[in-house]
Amino acid sequence: MKKFISLISAIAVAIIAADSLSAQSKTFKLGQWAEIQNSIIRELNRSYVDSLPVDRIMRAGIDAMLEELDPYTIYVPEEENENFQMMISNTYGGIGAIIKKMKGANVIINEPYFGSPAYKAGLSCGDEIITIDGQPTTDFTAAESSSRMKGKPGTTVTFKIKKVRTGDTLDIQVVRERIHFPDIEYAGMLDDTTGYILQTGFTDGVGNQIKEKVEALKAQGMKRLVLDLRGNGGGLMNEAVNIVSLFVPKGSLVVSAKGNSEESKREYRTTTEPIDTGLPIIVMIDSGSASSSEIVAGALQDLDRAAIMGTRSYGKGLVQSIRPVAYNGQMKVTTAKYYTPSGRCVQAIDYSNRNEDGSVGHIPDSLTKEFKTASGRIVRDGGGITPDVTVKAQSYSRLVYSLVLGGVIDDYVIDFVRKHESIPAVEEFHFSDKDFEDFITFAKTKDFDYRSGAKTYYDRMKKELEEDGLAESMATELGALEKALEMDKEKFLRIKKSEIIPFIEEEITVRYWYQEAGIKVRLRYDEQLKKALTADLIG
Repeated sequence: MKKFISLISAIAVAIIAADSLSAQSKTFKLGQWAEIQNSIIRELNRSYVDSLPVDRIMRAGIDAMLEELDPYTIYVPEEENENFQMMISNTYGGIGAIIKKMKGANVIINEPYFGSPAYKAGLSCGDEIITIDGQPTTDFTAAESSSRMKGKPGTTVTFKIKKVRTGDTLDIQVVRERIHFPDIEYAGMLDDTTGYILQTGFTDGVGNQIKEKVEALKAQGMKRLVLDLRGNGGGLMNEAVNIVSLFVPKGSLVVSAKGNSEESKREYRTTTEPIDTGLPIIVMIDSGSASSSEIVAGALQDLDRAAIMGTRSYGKGLVQSIRPVAYNGQMKVTTAKYYTPSGRCVQAIDYSNRNEDGSVGHIPDSLTKEFKTASGRIVRDGGGITPDVTVKAQSYSRLVYSLVLGGVIDDYVIDFVRKHESIPAVEEFHFSDKDFEDFITFAKTKDFDYRSGAKTYYDRMKKELEEDGLAESMATELGALEKALEMDKEKFLRIKKSEIIPFIEEEITVRYWYQEAGIKVRLRYDEQLKKALTADLIG
């Protein structure tokens, strides 16, 4: 027995010694590489043929090093701190307006935010900004124009503007304010019993805001809630916990964080009494739902408290912390992975297996593990949250993307605003057949890609055949196919009328009745949401 105890003691000592040596080895390697890097920089500075751009190559080196770890660990130098803080807080100092700027032209107000300094100053969609603080905007890029409008809250920016309908030229002063993009873009009733909340962020205080909205909707007769987290990229973890705490018993586990350090290992439980543990809930997610959105969806799914609907979420299950570094810089560093109450890790299995939008690619079940919800339902890991009910989003043609991204619809809407002083209320406004004919006339004068998806594939195929030397021998067949696929602008616009009108309607409505009204129009055409509302509800 003594020999056995001695053997165990020897093994323990060996393990401790090995750990100590491992730590020493890592420290040595870090020192070694730091010395090598400094040696290389000194030699380059002495010997390189041209003047050495030290700042640029060192920043590139740091960025490349961090990219080897994960996509979310980043370095922020002192000069970028302000922009970084604006990014994580979803705020900036400015006038609160979306602008449009073409080369050699004046800045045009595309969309002022309701209640913003731009709104208070009377700026409207289509107004041209001729000068900013006396400088002609024709000389600026869009980025330069935007930068000159931003600034410390309380400071003043002076504009010379040309009003969209009257053509009058005015000099106005606008006092900049702290502009905060709202975390809750809309809350209202979809019908007599269904409440709806569109949440787009997780900044400080959003949990209390959700509580207030839920209570207000219940007072309006809400019997079930839709929490829409589609496109919500996340934010503060504690706010995700606060939102879940509204609907589950006090003390419920919401999320666990696990990292290498002891301080990174933590369980997050609800600490307040819920407002309603029986209200049926639908949570909508998609490939743009990430981080804190996945914590909310995953926790409510694991606790069998909501039906998760839509498509698989992004798959970002990493916790970041802000750490100070030398010379007043900062580093956003991944310190842990988080796990839902069932034990699932939301993080994708690997960073390379991603779709074009960055979301989780297809993961075969053989590479995933099973976990169980509170009631014993099977859920799987592998990256992201898989909905209880998959409801695919509506797809749009190449033409629609071309009209939106190419600015054709934006240009038309500004032209529409010039010609129409007002429109009916949101509930009564519809883009008429006569209006669509006007849009066709306008669009035909614009340059945009109006090829069908089939024609795009044909062009690609023809190019490959030419490269392979086969196009000439197939000229007759290719010619017939090309002719069949050819379609003029007007014909294709008419075919895609039902796809185009919702985008135009929303953009027009926003210009007259602002952002909330635009969301109401979007909901009018949201087929994915309509399908979700007719699906069986869990919980």
